[in-house]
Amino acid sequence: MALPFLDICVILVYMLGTVGLGCWFYFKSRSPEGFTSAGGDIPSIVVGLSIFGTYVSSISFLALPGKAFVSNWNVFALSITTPLAAWIAVKWFVPFYRKVGAISAYSHLEDRFGTWARVYASLCYMLTQVARMGSVLFLLALPLHHLLGWDVRLIIIAVGGLTALYSMIGGIAGVIWTDAVQSVILIAGAVTCAVLLLCNMPEGPGQIFRIAAENQKFSWGSWSLTDLQTSTFWVVFWYGMAINLQNFGIDQNYVQRYHTARSDAEAKKSVWLGAILYLPISAFFLFIGTALFAFYTARPELITDPQLAADIASGKGDGVFPFFIVHQLPVGVTGLLIAAILAAAMSTIGTSMNGCATLTLSDFYTRFFRKNASQREQMLVLHFSSILWGVVGIGCALLMIRAKGILDAYWLLAGIFSGGMVGIFLLGFLSRGATKAAALTGAIVGILVITWMTLSMPKVGVIPEAFRCPLNELLITVCGTLAILVTGFAVTAAMKMKKKNKKRKK
Repeated sequence: MALPFLDICVILVYMLGTVGLGCWFYFKSRSPEGFTSAGGDIPSIVVGLSIFGTYVSSISFLALPGKAFVSNWNVFALSITTPLAAWIAVKWFVPFYRKVGAISAYSHLEDRFGTWARVYASLCYMLTQVARMGSVLFLLALPLHHLLGWDVRLIIIAVGGLTALYSMIGGIAGVIWTDAVQSVILIAGAVTCAVLLLCNMPEGPGQIFRIAAENQKFSWGSWSLTDLQTSTFWVVFWYGMAINLQNFGIDQNYVQRYHTARSDAEAKKSVWLGAILYLPISAFFLFIGTALFAFYTARPELITDPQLAADIASGKGDGVFPFFIVHQLPVGVTGLLIAAILAAAMSTIGTSMNGCATLTLSDFYTRFFRKNASQREQMLVLHFSSILWGVVGIGCALLMIRAKGILDAYWLLAGIFSGGMVGIFLLGFLSRGATKAAALTGAIVGILVITWMTLSMPKVGVIPEAFRCPLNELLITVCGTLAILVTGFAVTAAMKMKKKNKKRKK
């Protein structure tokens, strides 16, 4: 299918505007402080839209509709946890990080529990971002593949390479302002798609709700409190709490944004704005997936791509929305949506690259190798590491081509790589008496639990069935966090008891 000239023009103008916006902040990003925190001079509404944009990336824009298309609204349980986690962040996390002042989200862990805690958390964050970059790149390649017929691998490599270069231009200021603009445009594009779906049903808009209801597409899944083996509402809910506490509490992408706001009050406003916006918009994306199911159920002859038909039959829905964008939208709207997805994905990936580059400099290079590195040397490290992490993200995207569902793959990788970083942070935050020994013991137990649960998954097949963990894989992060907390509190209590007994004997 050849792309109409108008769509090409829309994409070119839009991408030039995005690159221009990034270049605009180049002169503010020529120092390490400007590159990583933008001098703490970004308005709260822009920071809030940027936080919202970290959610509404191509993962939300394409994977949520894909999930709702093949399944139901079960994943909305994760969205419900976002405002809850934001309330905790506003009350405790934002003031804490603003007071500490360090650009690294993990420097305080070294002061609390030692160097190992900082290194462990930084590495977990970096691996989680690699999974995120891979997911976003792959989901970006899908609509371009359907549109241009290019090989998915080629698209991933080309876009990933351009993004790695783009992330060095504007630093965190360019990334945040680009995020804000793309968030608004993505929402507008999604609204346009939903309206067109409602208007193009053969029997009118009501047909969507009738077909969806007949196939239980609005279901939130099982509400069982005892079933921990399947993705029930509560399994996804507790997974969401663990992930969102990680996002707002210890994710470098968010902590950096706290520092870019002009004041504590502005930072808190930005968190609320990002979290509250995501709740209805995620529901909106799920509705698009449900509407797509009804649309193609009523008009099955419109699925003209044999590969897409085969993917749908095998339970893969990530390519449905890109196919609809390419084949069903009017000229001009298609170009706008593809440009918006492309720019938003590049901005999201740029955020991850910026965060990983920041930690490479602050938590590793200046911490262990060159404490007194010059400003020029630090900028070289930031630029080089941006490219390096871009290459790693591209590699992850190439591996995801065979994944059955990108949202499931991303959730799984994020849960595994995040390890027990939330547990270590919460242990230090909730227990003033927790010692280095308690945290280290908790981390070891948490890693063992995570490793056991990961290797227990049938798709891994390493552990014999009789010794596998019976819990759903989404609970890996939850159980890892709880293992660290319980072990840390237990060791702390045991050490206190030991000290009391010694005093009594004296």
